[in-house]
Amino acid sequence: MTKKKTSKADELNFFEHLEVLRWHIIRSLAAIVFFAILVFLFKDFVFRHIILAPKFDDFLTYRFVCKFIPPLCFHPPDFMLITRELGEEFFVHLKSSFWIGLIIAFPYVFYEIWKFIKPGLYRKEQKAARGIVFVCSILFFLGVLFGYFIISPFAINFLGNYSVGATKTTTLASYVSYMTMFTLPAGVIFELPIVVYFLAKVGLISSNFMKTYRKHAIVLILILAAIFTPP
Repeated sequence: MTKKKTSKADELNFFEHLEVLRWHIIRSLAAIVFFAILVFLFKDFVFRHIILAPKFDDFLTYRFVCKFIPPLCFHPPDFMLITRELGEEFFVHLKSSFWIGLIIAFPYVFYEIWKFIKPGLYRKEQKAARGIVFVCSILFFLGVLFGYFIISPFAINFLGNYSVGATKTTTLASYVSYMTMFTLPAGVIFELPIVVYFLAKVGLISSNFMKTYRKHAIVLILILAAIFTPP
């Protein structure tokens, strides 16, 4: 069996591990709150140029598709955003700031998680995971960008133009919730290659295993896609 890397973490008892974990969580939350406050202070820019941007014709995806792929040219649907509760705008602003703060702080948050996990791994596992913070951060950002520039405009176009005869209005909270759903899960899903790579390196899965269960995976993906995608 591969020998564990010796460190002080090996000698910690259960409550000392909890204390270490607590400080990792505190530092991670502090980073998220710091960036969330910065985002909160730039309310007008964040909402007009980031959150609400896919609602307007000048969004990058619409301009790119219409310029380079004219047959597929499409535009955002015309719908009105409303609020139904007195404090809806304020609480949506808070929630949006938190999620964007989390996205910005993700490399540091993942670094803190990795610092807690790493001492408990075998040397072989640590070697296989070299550079994991950088790679996971890049994949996460690519996933968020994919969700923002690809999934969001097409989903908004489909859902906004889908009609059974009702007037097109939606709440600000609903719109922001959908934008969150289009972006954050995409960032997490883009982490799957590094998960598979790490599991293969430590010998938990192999190419033969993945070939054997490929058809099962395809069926499972289709089922999950049918459940989680918009109607």
